[in-house]
Amino acid sequence: MAAGRRGAGLRLCATVFLLDMAFCKGFVEDLDESFKDNRKDDIWLVDFYAPWCGHCKKLEPIWNEVGLEMKNIGSPVKVGKMDATSYSSIASEFGVRGYPTIKLLKGDLAYNYRGPRTKDDIIEFAHRVSGALIRPLPSQQMFEHVQKRHRVFFVYIGGESPLKEKYIDAASELIVYTYFFSASEEVVPEYVTLKEMPAVLVFKDETYFVYDEYEDGDLSSWINRERFQNYLTMDGFLLYELGDTGKLVAIAVIDEKNTSIEHTRLKSIIQEVARDYRDQFHRDFQFGHMDGNDYINTLLMDELKVPTVVVLNTSNQQYFLLDRQIKNAEDMVQFINNILDGTVEAQGGDSILQRLRRIVFDAKSTIVSIFKSSPLMGCFLFGLPLGVISIMCYGIYTADTDGGYIEERYEVSRSESESQEPTEESKEQEPRSGDALVPTVQGPKDVLEKKKD
Repeated sequence: MAAGRRGAGLRLCATVFLLDMAFCKGFVEDLDESFKDNRKDDIWLVDFYAPWCGHCKKLEPIWNEVGLEMKNIGSPVKVGKMDATSYSSIASEFGVRGYPTIKLLKGDLAYNYRGPRTKDDIIEFAHRVSGALIRPLPSQQMFEHVQKRHRVFFVYIGGESPLKEKYIDAASELIVYTYFFSASEEVVPEYVTLKEMPAVLVFKDETYFVYDEYEDGDLSSWINRERFQNYLTMDGFLLYELGDTGKLVAIAVIDEKNTSIEHTRLKSIIQEVARDYRDQFHRDFQFGHMDGNDYINTLLMDELKVPTVVVLNTSNQQYFLLDRQIKNAEDMVQFINNILDGTVEAQGGDSILQRLRRIVFDAKSTIVSIFKSSPLMGCFLFGLPLGVISIMCYGIYTADTDGGYIEERYEVSRSESESQEPTEESKEQEPRSGDALVPTVQGPKDVLEKKKD
């Protein structure tokens, strides 16, 4: 009885799950060639996929949830998906080069999504890009609401100016990453001090920073550098994004499951430096921690012991390893200053030798991972081609050997025959040993000539 009830319960759960999936799919439209002409009247969030793509299959249930959520909240954004292999011309027209590719299409503009493939992050991207490029903040209450909702956002304060034009240009490029607002000086909180107007500010980490054209350079580059919080939980995707900022990334590589003092101490030291030395280092450094050393090992092509601290230059693949024991924040600050003044030697880089090492390392890692996950598949993928190549090489080698032997035999026999021919001719020309004693026999013609004489 109990087993029967469990079986019935499992069947019921499976049925509910399938119905739920089918219900979610109803809010994601399958797009075809007519989409190209009909899309401009609406805002579309589209997943370009390939049926055989494993990452696309993982995204499918998340995408269905995105469609359902956008419908429930009354968003004007429509959610769809397109088989990029069946409609390759349309996909290439939108610049699709890999799968899956997520784009928000708004009039003649197409925005690429490059964030984590989670429901909340994708929906946040759709809200941000589908709305106004520069959102006004008309009151202090609205300003406080934005501060509570967003961890990082940018604000232009002032009237019309060349700086505002640059701000709009930067927003049109970087709206896929962060929010842009505008406000008057009266709306800004009292703790904000402005030396001059107009101004561009970034609010993050419970404080703010003011853009200085002389010190910070190009406005778009500054916004791209400052769109991250000062301390982050690092992963491979985030490190890739940080490569565009030009900042050095100081990472405590730890095991979060390990609660020993050494692991927690290094993480606390990095957090302390990021918080207390923000004004000194925020232009040049990004801080954070990473759980485990697997990803770092692939970057460094080496085995790092955990826990440790590594400083990465993601723009040129250089890195700096500890040359001392870090006991407190002051030791870490000294290590960072030595990196900035060139005392600590940089390792790695993107030289030709390093690139060759990278190719060999990646090939080795791929082969090892295949054999670890599926030894039989590894033997088939690598053993079969090697066997075929060996047979071909053996065939070529034996064919050359036989041909050389036959040609050699032919040359030998030919030389022997040529040496025999002159020997026979010489034998015919040489007199035999008894020829000198035997008189020559004269012919009839010679006898008649003698008689006439």
